[in-house]
Amino acid sequence: MTVHQGLKEFISENRELIQSELNKHLANLDIPVRLKESMIYSLEAGGKRLRPVILMASFRNYDHEINRVLPTAAALEMIHTYSLVHDDLPAMDDDDVRRGMPTNHKKFDEATAILAGDALLTYSFELISNDALLTDSEKVRIVQILAEASGPKGMVAGQILDMEAEKKDATLEELETIHTLKTGELFRFAIRAGAYLGGAQDKQIRHLDQFSRYLGLIFQVQDDILDVTGDPDIIGKPVGSDVSNEKNTYVKLLGLDRAVQKKNDYVDKAKKALREAGAETSHLMSLTDYFSNRER
Repeated sequence: MTVHQGLKEFISENRELIQSELNKHLANLDIPVRLKESMIYSLEAGGKRLRPVILMASFRNYDHEINRVLPTAAALEMIHTYSLVHDDLPAMDDDDVRRGMPTNHKKFDEATAILAGDALLTYSFELISNDALLTDSEKVRIVQILAEASGPKGMVAGQILDMEAEKKDATLEELETIHTLKTGELFRFAIRAGAYLGGAQDKQIRHLDQFSRYLGLIFQVQDDILDVTGDPDIIGKPVGSDVSNEKNTYVKLLGLDRAVQKKNDYVDKAKKALREAGAETSHLMSLTDYFSNRER
């Protein structure tokens, strides 16, 4: 896939900022060595940093003092990483490979992986609460919406619904609910937090909230498509794992052609919401196409 040069530079630049921020916080952690190694291992395992990049794109639509959102963006990446570490565990998806590397519990052991995930989750909230560039009210708001997005009403709810739906046929409505929660809630947080900290108006945030729902669904449909059509050397894991694990996917439910059509429908609705938010010239528009056409 060819990424527009401006977007490519934006993603690269902000990935570097996020990595620097993560390195800064982890380097100063005085914690047991094995725990620290396990946390760093998964954080450095080739992640695309898409969620924090989206947060920064949302913020930059309204403000450019990017240091104000770096700790929040790093916290978001830690929560996403913790969710992957736990998803890979034998009790969950039982995956041996993540991003072309052994999963955390394969590299270390199951107990260490669980604790590393726990540490990444809790440390993320510490980062936000200690952020000197945010006001107390901003800290409370960001912690609140991040807890909602990642907790029992958000990502965790989506994870258990996904597990409960295995080995039985889900409807399209059920599939959308699962992925709106499991995948979409962290994208929603990224967009809401970026816009809020950037000073967006309530009306703009409401339209961006709608956009975020479709962006999460676009990401998931493309994930399902790649599980069938992707190159394992590019996506960093074997294809067909969803089929072998009897997971409900858009491709299983609709077939490949109709899954692509559904994805394109989500793209149209996402772009409409962006235009209504007055963000049609932002990097969020380009990121929508990037999500739809990504190869890994």
